[in-house]
Amino acid sequence: MKKVLFIDRDGTIIMEPPLDYQVDSLEKLEFYPGAIGALSRIATLDYELAMVSNQDGLGTDSFPEDTFWPAHNKMLKTLEGENVRFQGMHIDPSFEEENSPNRKPRTGMLTGYMTGDYDLKNSYVIGDRITDIILAKNLGAKGILLQSKEKGRKMAKEAGVEAHTALTTTDWNEIYTFLRCGDRTATIARKTRETDISLTLDLDGQGKNNISTGLNFFDHMLEQIVHHAGVAIDLSVRGDLHVDEHHTIEDVAIVFGQAIHQALGSKLGIERYGYALPMDECDATVTLDFGGRIDFLWNVEFKREKIGDVPTEMFRHFFKSLCEAAQCNLHITATGENEHHKIEGVFKAFARAMKMAIHRNALRLQLPSSKGTL
Repeated sequence: MKKVLFIDRDGTIIMEPPLDYQVDSLEKLEFYPGAIGALSRIATLDYELAMVSNQDGLGTDSFPEDTFWPAHNKMLKTLEGENVRFQGMHIDPSFEEENSPNRKPRTGMLTGYMTGDYDLKNSYVIGDRITDIILAKNLGAKGILLQSKEKGRKMAKEAGVEAHTALTTTDWNEIYTFLRCGDRTATIARKTRETDISLTLDLDGQGKNNISTGLNFFDHMLEQIVHHAGVAIDLSVRGDLHVDEHHTIEDVAIVFGQAIHQALGSKLGIERYGYALPMDECDATVTLDFGGRIDFLWNVEFKREKIGDVPTEMFRHFFKSLCEAAQCNLHITATGENEHHKIEGVFKAFARAMKMAIHRNALRLQLPSSKGTL
């Protein structure tokens, strides 16, 4: 079955004029930054392209067709020069108050894609408005929202379409990378006689978290990873804390490491390596390599038995277990006077190293290895 990219026009491919929202002259025609180059690369992927656009009042005195088509056709001709061709062109001229079944986010114009011949589950709607994501939901597809991550998350949450928002970005190159390589998420569940853990990780989730391990200081440290690595983690844990903290911390590390390894997938375009930072009077150095080989080094000493509700001996065990499950090289060194600062520096340095190492270069989607394999 064929996959489709349903792509909005104004505010997505071309800029939307801020006053009348009508591209009704050649002077108003301005492409969204990066759109032409990214669409040229997207056109080589296994998707059929369809343009879906609301053009309020097109054909009326307020928006005559003879002012619309010259700019529209110039846009299409420019894109065709970069081998970008739309197999479907769906333009609804109604006003919002008319409640036309053809107007986005309704699907009246798109019934031809809903016959079973198209793989809508693996298709996407790309646009700058929340109606584009609602359209994706109505089609049984997913949406890519062309907004800043913070604003986009808020829009999706308020509209109740977070589950249908596959990516939020203002960068067309990031859209291409996502479509070429897929998302970088993983969900891991691990249930033993000692713990019951469920973790969902999104390497491109940008700081969303829902973490509950039963250990307050451990939660606080894991939240540092979320914030400073720019990832999203949804983690729930039921552990045998009536025994002690060991099994909970160890098994979270295993599940987290497995999720990192799974979410990295092919590792195409990642930076692979990462490193370090200071924390007040402490120096925390974390060097990291997601190259697939395992080596762990820990050079951190503590003078206290516990920090918060976590035994200090468990920090080494956490990172060692994570290292082995993620299949990486992980070397950690920290010095300082304040024990809280020291371990928080380690977690923040790990997060920053991870952020650097998982960063994916949209324009260089190659394996970061001279061997050609990782």
